[in-house]
Amino acid sequence: MKVLVIGGGPAGSTAATAMAQAGLDVRLVESAHFPRYHVGESLTPSCRVVLDAIGMSKILDDHGFVKKNGGVIHWDDDQWTFDWQAQSGVQSWQVDRSEFDALLLEHARNNGVAVTTGVTGRSVRFADGRPVAVECSPDDGEPFTIDDFDFLVDATGRNGLLSARHFGNREPLNNLRNVGIWGYWTGATLLPETPTGGINIISSPEGWYWVIPMAGGRMSIGYVTTKDAFARDRHEHQSSDELYRHLIAASPTIAGLTAGAEFLGVTRVETDYSYIAAQFCGPGYAIVGDAACFLDPLLSTGVHLALYSALTAAACVASMDRGEVDETEALRFFEFAYRRAYMRLFALVTIMYERYLGKDGFFRTSDRLIGDEQSGQPDTDVSSRSFAEIIGGLSDLREAADSSTRVITDRLREEAVRAQLQVVHAPDSDGPDFTPVRGDPLSDAESADYRLVTSPRLGLERVRAARP
Repeated sequence: MKVLVIGGGPAGSTAATAMAQAGLDVRLVESAHFPRYHVGESLTPSCRVVLDAIGMSKILDDHGFVKKNGGVIHWDDDQWTFDWQAQSGVQSWQVDRSEFDALLLEHARNNGVAVTTGVTGRSVRFADGRPVAVECSPDDGEPFTIDDFDFLVDATGRNGLLSARHFGNREPLNNLRNVGIWGYWTGATLLPETPTGGINIISSPEGWYWVIPMAGGRMSIGYVTTKDAFARDRHEHQSSDELYRHLIAASPTIAGLTAGAEFLGVTRVETDYSYIAAQFCGPGYAIVGDAACFLDPLLSTGVHLALYSALTAAACVASMDRGEVDETEALRFFEFAYRRAYMRLFALVTIMYERYLGKDGFFRTSDRLIGDEQSGQPDTDVSSRSFAEIIGGLSDLREAADSSTRVITDRLREEAVRAQLQVVHAPDSDGPDFTPVRGDPLSDAESADYRLVTSPRLGLERVRAARP
C-alpha cells in the first residue's frame, strides 16, 4: 500500500515512520523547512512509550533535552504534585520543539520515508468518496499533483487541510477561546517541591501560568487567559513585551521564581482556541494531531494527542495492508480511540476552568474518567494517581492495548463525562453545550473487538470473534 502523509510535525513524522517500519511505501510532504520554531515543549510520559515503539527514545535521551519526571500544580487554594517516574517508572522530556521536530522528521527519512519539505498541500480531490489526489504548491517551482497513493494521512496541524479547508466541519469550543503569551529566561527557578525536570502550573484570577525548565539553563514562562481579558490588558499596555512584564510581576509566585533572572528577549503571543472536527477519518483517509482537534495547553497534552493518534492510525493502516482487518473496522477503532482520548481530557480542562470542584472532587472525577469503580466511596483514599495517569496519556495507551474491560469501563466513563459536563454547563451556566458528544463513538462496543499491539509488529489484534 502507498501512503501519502501531508505534514511533517510530530503527528505526521511519527505516523510516517511507524508505517514505513511496518513495510508500507510512505511519502511525506511538509510546507516548512526544518528546524522551525514551535511552542508545545512539555511532553507527557505517553510520548516516551510511543517513541520507544518507533526507536526514537534513545535518540532523544542522548540529545540532551531536560528529563521530565512530573510537575506541580497550584490551582486556587489547592496544591499537588504528580511524579510519573515514581508512579509508573516513565520519564518524558522538556524539549525545544525546533530540535525535537527536526529529529523526528530525520528519523522518518532514515526509516525509508520519502520526505519533501517546502511543499504545501493546497487541496484534496475526491472520487467516489475517497481522496485520489492532492494539489501541492512548492516554495519555488510550479504547482503539481500527487495522485499515486492508496491512503492519505492529514497531519497539517491547525491549517486542517481536510477538516477545516475541505469539509469545513471543525467545531470551535467557545468556552476555551484563550490566548497565550510567553517568553524565555535564564536564572529563573522552579517551585521547591517540583519533581526533577518538572513543570509548574500556577493559577491566577483570570488564567494560569506555566514554568518549564529547558536545556541550557533556560526557562519557558507563559501565561494563558481568555481572549477578552487579553484584549483588555493588551489595550492598557504599549507593547506585548510591556504586557508580559506586567503579567510576570502580577503573580507573587511567578515574580518570586523570576527574581534576579534575565529575560531573553522576544515575547510571543498565540491564540489557543480549542476545536474538534466532526469526523477524524473516512474511506481512504485519517486525520491526526491538531488537524483533527486541538485542546487548550493547560495539561500539556498536545504532543500526546499527536503521537497517540499517529501511532493508532499507523497501526490501523498497517493491519489493513496485511488484510488483518477491513478498512471500516480499522477506521472505527481509530475514531473511537482518538475521540475518547480527546473527550476525557476536554472534560478535565473544562472542569478546571469553569467550575473547579476542589482537589478531592477533581481527583474523584479523574477516577471515574478511567473507570475506577471505587471512586466516590467515602472510605476511598483520594489521590492524584488517576489524574496523573490521564494527563500523562498512559490511560489512553493502556486502554487501546487492553480491550478486556473496555465495554464496562467505557460505559462508566461515558456516564462520568456526560455527568460532569452537565455540572459544568448547568442550565444557569453561560457555557455552551458539549457539542463533541454528538455522534461520538464512546459507546460503540464494536470498537472493543480490537486492541492496538506493537509486538511482534504494529497493528490491530482481534480480541473476540466478529459479530454475525
